[in-house]
Amino acid sequence: MVTTDAKNAEQYLASLPEDRRQVMTAMRKLIQRHLPKGYVESIGWGMICYVIPLEKYPETYNGEPLGYLGLCAQKDYYALYMMGPYGDMKQDTELRSAFKAAGKKLDMGKSCLRFRSLEDLELEAVGKAIASTPPKRFIELYEAAQANTKAGKKASAKKASAKKTASKKKPA
Repeated sequence: MVTTDAKNAEQYLASLPEDRRQVMTAMRKLIQRHLPKGYVESIGWGMICYVIPLEKYPETYNGEPLGYLGLCAQKDYYALYMMGPYGDMKQDTELRSAFKAAGKKLDMGKSCLRFRSLEDLELEAVGKAIASTPPKRFIELYEAAQANTKAGKKASAKKASAKKTASKKKPA
């Protein structure tokens, strides 16, 4: 992964060669047009990120803001990390279907949409996917996913045990 010393998106963009800056700026504008209220732009993990800040949701597994989107210029391509389609099968299916209907090849892993130019993308579908998960829904998806992890199951069992113990201590 590419790293950066940038403290904000403007510094990140300014550090890129002009041709790459143009693509990244266009993608940033697309994100900003479609991004639901409540997410904050920041720099993290070597890229421009759109997150739910810790002040709004501190319960993350790694103590970092809850990342919804990430945008970066890699060495040979660009990457848009999209946690909405990653956590929501309906969104994933819609995004894949839109690319197929447009006759465009979708180069996407679990959350990473890779592209070499804006023309590689079905921009309307990408914008729709970005717009489709407000922070409250994203937190629900995140919590559901965390509940299915080993650590999440252990925490649930611990909470249930504590609740059971507390109810036994209440006088009748």
